[in-house]
Amino acid sequence: MIRLARLTKRFHRGGVNEVMALDGIDLHIRPGDFVSIIGSNGAGKSTLLNCLAGTYAIDAGSIRLGGRDVTAWPEYRRAKLIGRVFQDPLVGTCAALSIEQNMALAIRRGRSRTLAWGVKKPDRGLFRTQLEILGLGLEDRLKSRVGLLSGGQRQALTMIMATLIEPEVLLLDEHTAALDPKTAAQILDLTHRIIETRGLTTLMVTHNMAQALSFGNRLIMLHRGRVILDVAGEEKAGLKVDDLLARFYSSQGEAFSSDRALLG
Repeated sequence: MIRLARLTKRFHRGGVNEVMALDGIDLHIRPGDFVSIIGSNGAGKSTLLNCLAGTYAIDAGSIRLGGRDVTAWPEYRRAKLIGRVFQDPLVGTCAALSIEQNMALAIRRGRSRTLAWGVKKPDRGLFRTQLEILGLGLEDRLKSRVGLLSGGQRQALTMIMATLIEPEVLLLDEHTAALDPKTAAQILDLTHRIIETRGLTTLMVTHNMAQALSFGNRLIMLHRGRVILDVAGEEKAGLKVDDLLARFYSSQGEAFSSDRALLG
């Protein structure tokens, strides 16, 4: 589903503050893989997702999604194939619009716009059905402004919107980091149910090692723009947080620099 070849991205190129964010990454993600991505601050985790989504242009290498070479595709064109949920619950929705208006935008992701009613009557049935999955009663609040919802409700709505038109790839960029522990657990449960039910190819960035070990069939650790660990299946299932820290130290000769990774 995803093939990255020699993916390279620098920031402040040619200046004294040049940073090698991604250093020639080669990666093959199979259809249906649920990959947790961990790494210390500045490892390149979010940069990797931004390059996949087309938010950042890469300096070298290639990106293939579903057999298509999308390296030169702009972000709006890749949006047809990619669903995304960000860390900030406010980013994925428009506060001034109603729930149904936000969902109407999501259902037309990647399609051309016309002068017609944004919310169509037949769509409301689909919206209600999808919102019922959340168990939050939002299916009865379609005309409520999204700005009135809590952060957890907005993030749950964003998850539904990101997968309303089933994407080929789902990108989750620390999508529970800004939530309280109870709400984060609820969003993770929702995430797991949606991904399992639909068999979505998913990349989930997280600082939480315990979370990374609990979710997904594959785990990748990044450090200084390179993949330093890639485990899957039974090997991943048998790992504990202490094992990850030991592997990081043995491969890099330094302690893991983010205390947030030890949470959970």
